[in-house]
Amino acid sequence: MAFSDDLLDAGAEIWAAQLDHPFVTELAAGDLDPVAFRRWLEQDYRYLFDYARTYAVAGAKAREETAMATLLGGADAVLSEELDLHREFAAEYGVSEGDLAETTKTPTCEAYTSFLVRTAHERPVPVAVAALFPCMQGYLDVADHMAELAAGDHRYTPFIETYTSDAFRTETAALRDLVDDRAAARPGYRDEMREAFLTSARLELAFWEMAYAGEGWVA
Repeated sequence: MAFSDDLLDAGAEIWAAQLDHPFVTELAAGDLDPVAFRRWLEQDYRYLFDYARTYAVAGAKAREETAMATLLGGADAVLSEELDLHREFAAEYGVSEGDLAETTKTPTCEAYTSFLVRTAHERPVPVAVAALFPCMQGYLDVADHMAELAAGDHRYTPFIETYTSDAFRTETAALRDLVDDRAAARPGYRDEMREAFLTSARLELAFWEMAYAGEGWVA
């Protein structure tokens, strides 16, 4: 079994909870509250800067050409493509680029991005790669599930199409291959990779809940 499959088996309950989350099922149906989608959009926009930073830091630490290309290419894809898509989403929903930039991270977003950046800086490349993996594979799996549930086009169809696109599948496959490659090359880090993967997966699930239910700082 590929190590990425082992990770997904370990996170199966978290994955199932993501697929069943009302944010996911209601978005698929087209009746998700626009307020919840705006929360996701604003928070994910802030998240993506640190996601790109995590890729870049891990890429700078990598010594193998394939790892460097995948990680630095991932950072570039987030900065040059995915953030632009979020700005396009925002314009369609009446959210300005200024609104996105001025958004304060919620506690969940802050916890997730801090974990990713800290892992990239403090831990070896295999562990950082494992921490990055749940976002890419999770969004692909969630969007595939949404596509199966959707009865037709609606206001959230562009979201589903973005995360089921050939380009996104290719980027996810490249990261998954890197997870397997690093696990094979550095088997001593497998337990720590699994722990990092599960932490990110739990934070992915918490991110959907944050966007759906609303979350803020106490003071």
